[in-house]
Amino acid sequence: MQGDSADFTTRSLPTVPGPAQPGGERPSTSPAALTRRAAGLLLGCATALLGLLYFAVVGTLLGPLLLWPRTRRHAFTVLISGARRLTGLERRRRSVFYGDRFPDRPVPDHQILRYLAGRTYAGLVTGIVVGLLAFGILLAGLLVASLLRATLGWREMLTQGLLGGVLLFLDVQGLVSLEAFDARLARENFGPSERELMQQRIDELATSRAAVLQAVDTERRRIERDLHDGVQQRLVALAMLLGRARRGRTPEQAESLLEQAHHESQEVVTELREVAWRVYPTALDNLGLQEALAGVSERCSIPIRMDFALSDPLPASVETAAYFVVSEAVTNAAKHSAATEILVSVRAYGPVLVVRIEDNGVGGADAAGSGLTGLRSRVGALDGRLHVHSPAGGSTTITAELPCA
Repeated sequence: MQGDSADFTTRSLPTVPGPAQPGGERPSTSPAALTRRAAGLLLGCATALLGLLYFAVVGTLLGPLLLWPRTRRHAFTVLISGARRLTGLERRRRSVFYGDRFPDRPVPDHQILRYLAGRTYAGLVTGIVVGLLAFGILLAGLLVASLLRATLGWREMLTQGLLGGVLLFLDVQGLVSLEAFDARLARENFGPSERELMQQRIDELATSRAAVLQAVDTERRRIERDLHDGVQQRLVALAMLLGRARRGRTPEQAESLLEQAHHESQEVVTELREVAWRVYPTALDNLGLQEALAGVSERCSIPIRMDFALSDPLPASVETAAYFVVSEAVTNAAKHSAATEILVSVRAYGPVLVVRIEDNGVGGADAAGSGLTGLRSRVGALDGRLHVHSPAGGSTTITAELPCA
């Protein structure tokens, strides 16, 4: 983790995308994305015709061979081979025009045929709906031409306009529903099913709950250790100093012991305040996250450069998690990294709060250590993600992504 201060200014935060749908990217409403999806919809109509031709021609030719036991296996292999090629074409269409990303796992033969049959049906129906929409646009053009020539009365115009509006609504709703069916069909056959997604979510919540309970127990043990090894020992020393002062034989000796006791009492107050801040900083409730992080900078022995760029208020749970991520990461850096500078960045990227802590120390941080494991559990409890990059001899970067919407 060797580096200089220039490293902090030349590196930029990664763009954090919004949450993605299972098996694909987050749907976009930009004109370019809508145009790309419309092109994918029309291409799907053409690939559905290929599927229909494949079932009609190849299925008809292989039908007798599929009925004969001796040739059934080889005929089925030929049928599946062509079906897999057409299915691969559909997967590429979903990837290029819709941004879907499916896991690379083998798909059973019967699932391939089921998907191709469903996709062919959906594509053909989509083609019919698109044809009706095109026919409606043609009729609308004729209606506008009649209006310009004044050959259409207002009653006929009202009737035709009302009927055209209803048909347009049904066409658009049909296209939206068919596109959703196409996406769901691809997700169920190539990506995790709804049941698998639900089970995965249940497992994640169970793991997160267990990790949170473990983190709470670890935090309690740490607080008890801080009180026992720090505050309690200083109070014992303070009591001994006061006892010696009471038994002092000369005023000078008693005054010296009282001065030491006064200094020790100040140290006790400071350490007790540090323990209280580690439990929960009251500045979060009174002054906000920025001031609480400023307190972390003041108490740290290493210079900290703060990049705080938030304009909207955050939920209390997100503020608390962000504070403890920064506090724990800075504490670890001050103890173990031998760094001379720390950069803390707190920025919002859409609905995600990104907290990034980077030092220029010696690296080699253990991502499985108790401190980082506790942070990962705290971040995971909010459905967030914690990334640790700490190569030996390179700078350590800890990035927490916290959903805040």
